[in-house]
Amino acid sequence: MSFKLIKEDKKSEARLGKIKTKHGTIKTPCFMTIATCGSVKSLDSVEIKKMKAQIVLGNTYHLYLRPTDKLIKKFGGLHKFMNWNGPILTDSGGYQVFSLAKMRKITEEGAQFKSHIDGSSQMLTPEKSIEIQQNLGSDIIMVLDECAPYPAEKKYIDESLELTTRWAQRCKEHFDKKNLRLKKNERALLFGIVQGGTYKDLREKSAKQLLTIAFDGFAIGGVSVGEPSEKMLQAVDWVAPLLPKEKPRYLMGVGKPEEVVGAVARGIDMFDCVIPTRNARHGTLYRFLSKSDTIKISKNTGKFYELMHITNEKFKSDKNPIDKNCGCFTCRNYSRAYLRHLFSAKELLALRLASIHNINFYLELMKKIRNSVR
Repeated sequence: MSFKLIKEDKKSEARLGKIKTKHGTIKTPCFMTIATCGSVKSLDSVEIKKMKAQIVLGNTYHLYLRPTDKLIKKFGGLHKFMNWNGPILTDSGGYQVFSLAKMRKITEEGAQFKSHIDGSSQMLTPEKSIEIQQNLGSDIIMVLDECAPYPAEKKYIDESLELTTRWAQRCKEHFDKKNLRLKKNERALLFGIVQGGTYKDLREKSAKQLLTIAFDGFAIGGVSVGEPSEKMLQAVDWVAPLLPKEKPRYLMGVGKPEEVVGAVARGIDMFDCVIPTRNARHGTLYRFLSKSDTIKISKNTGKFYELMHITNEKFKSDKNPIDKNCGCFTCRNYSRAYLRHLFSAKELLALRLASIHNINFYLELMKKIRNSVR
């Protein structure tokens, strides 16, 4: 088995687990740091390793267009290309195609779109998405799905999820064909993606359809597309109980720290989001309110952190670290005043130091969550 369930929380649906991949074992619940183009913005792989990140997420769409998956394959895969020896999950490219609404066309065959780099016409099919991800050498591969917008008519969402199911079946068939002669410990893991928007019956329909296909894990997609947080978590309430306990569950593109805790309490194992690094680049930093190495796991968690806008005037002469209880490189070595100065002077070091702190915050959050369940 690729996933081992270790323990379940007695007061919620939270769980501890381990996912075994070609490049190592991942302790869950986990947060996947975003390495869109083969790098975490402003950081190198050595720094990510020092922070004990377990897994990073690469972007199929961007890597396919530049530098191309075929070039990366010549280097021995994305792991060697970016000097990262841990697990890598790659998305299918579906979300990026979704974001190109004015430049793409969805058909039964796949998604036709224009490159945002040079305007060239491209076609991404389920089979091609699998091919690209295998060229990248991914440890966890996602099926190609249509990520529907919010809000959207129920009829459209229904048709979209049916297309996603057909694409998922094609992905599985192509994946199996390509990996026929590989032992299980030599091949990647393949995850299906549940769609259905904000409609309970459609979420349930999508989940039940995908359960008939033998995937290694399941993701809940079509969230973080503009819907309120409560609607996103409601979708998790609907879908998580339908998914098999013996397989990992991944909530795509989520999210804020309180959303992560709320989703863990609903039985989710894996998360990814651009929030920590994006906010860091704009001078918004995270800080825990308690020294505790655990955190209350609840569907409606209370306030356990605060946001610090480091560019504010009040930090101009502040000698304190961002968080005196944080052991990250930034907090050990630099003051709030210095970091504010770097942002004011538009020094690139500001982005790096802030990103280190915020990524460390999210990794520490997951560690506190695992401690709590344990």
